[in-house]
Amino acid sequence: MDGQQILDLYTWEPGACFRHPASGVIETTHIATIRPPAGGIQDVRACRECVLRIEGDRAASAERHGIPYSPGSLVCGEQGE
Repeated sequence: MDGQQILDLYTWEPGACFRHPASGVIETTHIATIRPPAGGIQDVRACRECVLRIEGDRAASAERHGIPYSPGSLVCGEQGE
């Protein structure tokens, strides 16, 4: 599966990437919702570059551990409850 096919598995909306906040509002996908210790709820979003990097890391980890890799499942559940 090529990079564009992986990116097509996600829904993209304007937002700030958690790794590149200085880039401002760019196309991002929601990957997690967290509850910081200070309170409130924070959505974690990733840009296309970061999604491909994270998916690449997941694929490499799956290969090292001998388990199947399936892209498109970066979305995490709510954390901190």
